[in-house]
Amino acid sequence: MSIQVDRLSDPTVRAFVTAVNAHDKAAFEGLLAPGATMSDDGSDRDIADWTDREIFSSNGHMDVESESDGGRTLIVTFRNDTWGEMRTKWHFTVDGGKVSRFETGQA
Repeated sequence: MSIQVDRLSDPTVRAFVTAVNAHDKAAFEGLLAPGATMSDDGSDRDIADWTDREIFSSNGHMDVESESDGGRTLIVTFRNDTWGEMRTKWHFTVDGGKVSRFETGQA
């Protein structure tokens, strides 16, 4: 069972998932705060390199199973052409309508 993207509680997180699933790199980059950071399985990564490799060049897609923390924490079935499908947890720090940090990892 998944949550429709347009029903996600947090508007910035909703726009993030929408941009990922549409493979809209410009919209995605527009949602990031200056100096935004991220981590994958607890290790900080270069956000531009990671998102290009894991999302945009490999057809990344997020199917949201559940949300908590006012919509800032998601359990997602994430899939891409590199790794296939995996259950992941995403946590977002949002400041002024922009994502200043996101953390993802296996759920």
